[in-house]
Amino acid sequence: MNELLFFIHVLIVFAFTIGALRLGQDAIIAWISLQAVLANLFVLKQMTFFGFHITCSDVFAIGNIFGLNLIREYFGKQVAKKASWTCFFSMIFFVMMAQLHLLYKPSPFDRAQSAYEVLLSPSPRLLFASLFSFYIVQRVDLRLFHYLKENLARVSLVGRNLISLIFSQLLDTLLFSFLGLFGLLSPLWDVITMSFLVKLAIISSSIPLLILSKRIVHLKKEPS
Repeated sequence: MNELLFFIHVLIVFAFTIGALRLGQDAIIAWISLQAVLANLFVLKQMTFFGFHITCSDVFAIGNIFGLNLIREYFGKQVAKKASWTCFFSMIFFVMMAQLHLLYKPSPFDRAQSAYEVLLSPSPRLLFASLFSFYIVQRVDLRLFHYLKENLARVSLVGRNLISLIFSQLLDTLLFSFLGLFGLLSPLWDVITMSFLVKLAIISSSIPLLILSKRIVHLKKEPS
């Protein structure tokens, strides 16, 4: 059941990413920022996937970088930098509001405080790990993607995206796992190994959507 839900999850995230691209620059920037927040919120839940233990947030991490690469491809390097900083802003706001939310003294009738404490208490550590990993990974991804586009003209959008995503997500998996999840989830190497393999599967499934994205941008340029 988890495996089926996972593939449905991937399709939904990628479909909405393409939908955000269709809506334009502001929409896809907002969309990747939302995915950055969701990735941090959902990362603590583990699931069994083909016998291995992984987190439930890998799809959002890939969706975020996938969306960033689309921004870089279709709207330019400066817009991609703006999108990256917007993600940082959104994540910082989320963790500040999460900690403020926990400070409220619950009513005697409240039943949700303990659940919120479990979900939101690790937020500062996860935010630090996420911000550090996010900064490094997005810098690497944008530079690599730009290098491939400028110096290897024969490499298609699909090829550039695959190369940059695979490299950046390997780096992201290692950095975030050790900085954010060490001591929180176990066995950690299962999480790292399967997380990266799952990311490879998600990246592979993005190929037809990249091809579709070119058609969507073409449609946007056509007169109505």
